[in-house]
Order: sequence, then C-alpha cells, then structure tokens
Amino acid sequence: MADDVLDLQELTDLAVELHAADSPRATAEQVVKYLCELLEMDHAGVEMLRAGGNFETVAATADVVRRADELQRELDEGPWYSASRDRTLRSNDLAHEARWPRWCAAVTAMDLVSLLAVSLVHDGRRIGMVSLYSEKPRFFFDDDEALAHLLARHAAIALARAEQEVNLTIALDARKLVGQAQGILMERFGLDERRAFEVLKRYSQHHNLKLRVVAERFVATRTLPPAPEASTRTPVDQRQAHPE
Repeated sequence: MADDVLDLQELTDLAVELHAADSPRATAEQVVKYLCELLEMDHAGVEMLRAGGNFETVAATADVVRRADELQRELDEGPWYSASRDRTLRSNDLAHEARWPRWCAAVTAMDLVSLLAVSLVHDGRRIGMVSLYSEKPRFFFDDDEALAHLLARHAAIALARAEQEVNLTIALDARKLVGQAQGILMERFGLDERRAFEVLKRYSQHHNLKLRVVAERFVATRTLPPAPEASTRTPVDQRQAHPE
C-alpha cells in the first residue's frame, strides 16, 4: 500500500472533487488518477455498464488499458465477465492466472502483470468497474482492497449522479425539440397538439428513428423524412406529396 495514509480530511477533499466534476467522463478520469496515485499502480480504467450487459471504457490512463478492455469483449472473458462481479478481484501475477487464460495471455504480452479490479455499485446495482494494472508483480494487502473499495463507493455515487444529470439534460432537450416540431406542424397544417405528436410518432416508428431525431431534423429542415407507403400515409403525408 502507498506509504501515505489518507486521513479524514483528505478523503473528504477527494469525495468533494469527484462530485464536483462536470461530466461522467471527467469524474471517471479523476477516479483513475486518484487510484493510480494512491495504490501506486501504473495504469487504470473505468468501465461502465451499458445496454445489453455490455460495457464501455469511459476513462483510461493509457491505450493499453483500452486494448485490454477490447480483448475482454472480443474473447468474452476477463474481470468484467467474472462470476464474482460483486467482489474485488485480485491477481498478483496474470501470467499464472487460471480464471481468464486467453485474456491473461494477451494482456501479459502487453506488459500488464498484476490486476486489482473493484466493482462500482450504486443502489445495490453494479454500474461499472475500476480496473488497476501494474507492470510488475504486486502483492495486494487487505488495506489496498479496502482503500479501493472505499474510493469506489464514492466514485460510484458520483458517476451515477453525473450520468443521471446528463440523461436528464438529454431528455429535456428532446422534449423541447418535440415541442418545437409540434408547433411547426400545428401552424403549417392546422393540427392540434395531440395530432401533431401522432404524426411525429408515426414517422419515428416507420423510419426506425428516435422521436428526438425526427423532431430535430424537422425543426432544422422543416421537412419530414420520405413519406411512408400510401396505405399508411397521414393527412400531413398526403399534403406533402400533393401540395395544393
């Protein structure tokens, strides 16, 4: 473990800085920076859970970390796919690690020798993982694991909050765009608010586009995507195809 032990004030300062970051990526970058320094590791990365159980590397101290994550996805093997997802994973020497033989063979060829990985858990749900690597064999003490867990708890809260704020902003922007598109349709074609929304929704479903994308394009161009087949055309479609 690092010689310098965190005192309460240092831990408080770290937590405040994590929560003050202005984006999920900035938060993740601070996480890998702090943990590399405190645990004296060479490289680190933050992986976040995405749709379908896949993960995205949102921060990494070096390209070798991103490549190690790519290999996990390619091989469907590695710390992220471990059965012990709710636990910290230690490997003092990946060259002799039996849990992920193909992945370990690949990453040791890239000079990644030791691993400490800790899950990011928020509200009882795993939302990501922090992976720390050393280029030389390391023996991890219980205090190393405890410190990684402590910071990971703060990081999970900060990352979850940052992503929720981004999602809220996206949702509000989408709602604003849809409202603008409805207003244009209402004015141009004499539709009420409900009917204008139905037109946008139908175009969204027919063209397999998100409603926000249809609204954004319509607001920018004042033109809807190419009209559906005649059997499914709306009054607005017909007016576009046969202007008076």
